[in-house]
Amino acid sequence: MLRFLVVLVMFLSFQLHAQDGTDAQLAQHYYSSGEFEKALPYCQKVFTKDPNKYNFKRYFDCLIQTGEQKDAERILKKQLNANQTDLEYPILLAEFYETNNDGKAATKIYQELIDEYAVSSFTITELYAQFKSKAKYDLAMQTLEKGRKVLKDNYPLHLYFADLYAIQGNNEKMIDEYLNLIEIQSSYANQVETALAQRIDFTQEESKEYELIKTRLIEKTQKKPNDFIYPELLIWLFTQKKQFNLALIQAQGLDKREGGFGKRVFELGTMCVQNKVYDVARKAFKYTVELGPDKPFFYEAEFALLNTRFLEITTQRNYDESELKIAVSEYENTLNRVGKSRSSVQLIREKAYIQAYYLDESQAAMSSLDDALKIPGLTDIQAAELKLLLADINVIRGDVWEASLLYMQVDKDFKFEPIGFEAKFKNARIFYFDGDFDFAQSQLDILKQSTTKLIANDAMKLSILITDNYGLDSNYVAMNQFAQADLLLEQRKYTQAFEKYDSIIKQFPYHSLSDEILLRKSKAMQEQGKWDLAITYLDSLMKYHAEDILADDALFQLGVIYSDHLLESEKGSEFFKRILMDYPGSLYTIACRTRLRILRGDKVELDEEL
Repeated sequence: MLRFLVVLVMFLSFQLHAQDGTDAQLAQHYYSSGEFEKALPYCQKVFTKDPNKYNFKRYFDCLIQTGEQKDAERILKKQLNANQTDLEYPILLAEFYETNNDGKAATKIYQELIDEYAVSSFTITELYAQFKSKAKYDLAMQTLEKGRKVLKDNYPLHLYFADLYAIQGNNEKMIDEYLNLIEIQSSYANQVETALAQRIDFTQEESKEYELIKTRLIEKTQKKPNDFIYPELLIWLFTQKKQFNLALIQAQGLDKREGGFGKRVFELGTMCVQNKVYDVARKAFKYTVELGPDKPFFYEAEFALLNTRFLEITTQRNYDESELKIAVSEYENTLNRVGKSRSSVQLIREKAYIQAYYLDESQAAMSSLDDALKIPGLTDIQAAELKLLLADINVIRGDVWEASLLYMQVDKDFKFEPIGFEAKFKNARIFYFDGDFDFAQSQLDILKQSTTKLIANDAMKLSILITDNYGLDSNYVAMNQFAQADLLLEQRKYTQAFEKYDSIIKQFPYHSLSDEILLRKSKAMQEQGKWDLAITYLDSLMKYHAEDILADDALFQLGVIYSDHLLESEKGSEFFKRILMDYPGSLYTIACRTRLRILRGDKVELDEEL
């Protein structure tokens, strides 16, 4: 008998549980389908068993939708009495009255809420958030205004006012709230900068908001000359607008006033380098250096000053021979003073690179690299980097097999590291230059599996070049001449390289290497900083070979030229977008997305493909 009762209880419990589940499922099904008449009894059952907010809202909505206004009002008031600390219920009741044309009752509830809750920072912000979420911005403003009278300056509500003004499109008052907050509590400066950057498009050529902020900050700087927060904000503002010269003037003035030893100016110089504004970066680093060697940022600034000139030469190709010689002289003066050590190896490499690639002083460059390899305490990676550059210069000088030995040393020492993959790729190119396409291909096949994307992509491109153009007798002749021309291009023998490329076109007028030759000629112009000619060759490639494999290469290079070298970001962005739209399978897809985010001003981790 006892066993029978236990089984019966279990069976009835199961039936009740199943019924509860069915009611909830039917309530959801009919409610989601908009069948409120059918949903109503099930929603009522579910709410009666579990009167939580979710179940209530569904049941309440069903009553409204089916015209049961009195029942809706009754259960809402009951729910409100049971949850008196939940602000959503009285607001819901006021909205109910508004819907039923009882504005007076609704206004009374809203006013009572403001009177009751605008008494402490917590309750003010809680009520404000509720009104804001319901898009009741006038009531949200009334709450804040009442709160400001009650709290006075004990709890600044500026961020909430600014937030509300931003929603309403009143940018002038939004800006005033932010700046007034900083006047009270300067510790909010970073938070204000972030908010302004999110709400104002500083990339617009003409911006009333920018002019307004600048005017306000200048006024506050003049009124409070000993308060450094305003010139700091001016520096930030000018950098947002990419007006780095103005930012530098402010940074230098502020550094002198606060005795900052160049820290602020040095940081601005670093930002200028990141934005490729090298002329202003050099001014910033030079200022920091001229403060003297006893200052904490002297050596960092000195190294950065040299590196900035190196970047300007090697990326923008902005130089003449006299400037190159001055740059080398500056490197030598610094090296003579700081000495040749593991900490100055980077300077040695940069100087040697300029000498070999831009001043035709390869012998002097190699001599300094050989001496650098003898510096005690070099790390293995530093030695490998020196060897790689030494090998590259050997290629320039025509001693390709000596270069090959050095590449093989680095490959052997760093077999599974990025620098080892780079050495293997460069060594494969030696055999490619020499016409040994089979061996070069075997090395490239290994590198195509490299975890280093840049090397894997380069290996893939060279491998495809060989595969597509090497095989038949005529193809071998053309391919061999093309490889020789590539070597001449690598050696900066541009005239001879172009003659070799042109001879291929004359012998094989419709050869598949035609697009590759245009790409190589563009590369030669880019290396010389002749951007207009480089663009012309790439435009020709797109005009005659838009359907061929190198079209996305041409678009990517056009994007890089405009964004990195000519500093025309919008124009560069157009080419990156074209790749994403027209060539979705391109190897440049990830790099294009990353570059577009950078050009847009997003903070991103730089992908190695860049």
